[in-house]
Amino acid sequence: MTTTTRPRVPAGASRATVPAPSASGLRARRAAKRRQLTACGVLMTPFFALLATVFLIPVGTAVYLSFFSDDQPGLGFGPERTLFVGLRSYTAVLTDPTFLGGLGTVALYCLIYIPLMVALALALALLLDSGVVRLRALAQLGLFLPHAVPGIIAALIWLYLYTPGISPVIELFARGDITIDFLGVHTVIPSIVNIALWSNLGYNMVVFYAALQAVPREVIEASVVDGAGPVRTALQVKTPLVRASLVMVSIFTLIWALQLFTEPMLLSQSSPMINSRFSPSMYIYDAAFTRNNYSLAAAASVVLLVCTIALSYGVTRFTSRADSEEAR
Repeated sequence: MTTTTRPRVPAGASRATVPAPSASGLRARRAAKRRQLTACGVLMTPFFALLATVFLIPVGTAVYLSFFSDDQPGLGFGPERTLFVGLRSYTAVLTDPTFLGGLGTVALYCLIYIPLMVALALALALLLDSGVVRLRALAQLGLFLPHAVPGIIAALIWLYLYTPGISPVIELFARGDITIDFLGVHTVIPSIVNIALWSNLGYNMVVFYAALQAVPREVIEASVVDGAGPVRTALQVKTPLVRASLVMVSIFTLIWALQLFTEPMLLSQSSPMINSRFSPSMYIYDAAFTRNNYSLAAAASVVLLVCTIALSYGVTRFTSRADSEEAR
C-alpha cells in the first residue's frame, strides 16, 4: 500500500494564499473611485451653490455689518465714515426692551400656534386616512387651497374680517348682542394665530396624510383584529409610526413662527396693539428701513438666527433622546 506524504505547512501560515492585486487592477479601482467622486461633486454642486447664495453669503454679510456702523462726525455735517464698533450693536439689541418684548410675543405666539397646528393637522390627516370622510380627494383640495393663497393676500382677507364697521363677522355677532374686538389687547395674538392656521393647516395635513399612506396596512389590520377601535388605532398605532413627520413639521413650524412678520405688519394698520417692533422680524425691518441703522438690524438678525438654530437643535436632540430611550 502506497502512502502519500503531504508537504508540511509551517505553523501560523495560511493554507490559502490570496494573490496580490495587479497594478492594472489598482489603477482600475482608483479610476472608478475618481469617477464616483466626480459624479458626486457634479450632483452636489447645485446644492452647495444654492446654499452659499441664499444662506452662507447673507449670514456672513449680516455678521460683518453687525460689527461696523456708519458715523458722521462734526454734528452730522462731516463725511460719513464706517467704524468698527465690536459688540456694541449686540449689546444694544439685547438690552433693548422692545426687542426683548418682541421675543416674548413670539414665544407666546409659538406656545399657542405650534401645538394647535400639529394637533389639528394630524387630526385631519388621521380622519382622512380612516376612510370616514367621503370625497376624500375633494376634501384634501379644499383644505389645501388656503395654502395656495399668498400670505399677504390671506392677511388682507382677515384684516377685512377683523376690522369693525366693515366686517360681516363682527356685524353678525353684534346682531346677537355680542361685542368682540378681534384686534384687542387680549385677542390680537389669537387672531394672528387664526390667520396662520388658516394658511398652513392644509399643507401640514398633506404631509401627515402622505406619511400615513406609508404605514403598512398589515399593522392596522392586526390592531383591528386585536380589538382596537378607530380612536385607539389612530392614537396608539398610526401616530407613533409617523413620529418622524411629527418632528419635521414641528421644526418647520417653529422656524416659520419665529419669523413672524407679514400678518402683524398688515394688522398694525388697524390695531394700536401692534407697533412697529411687535416681533423680532418687525424690529429688524424698523431698524433697517425706518431708522437706517443697518448695524443694529444685522445684529438683531444674527440673534434671531442663533435663537432659531438653538431651538431647532433642542427639538431635534429631545426627540432623538426620546427615540433612543424607547428603543432600549
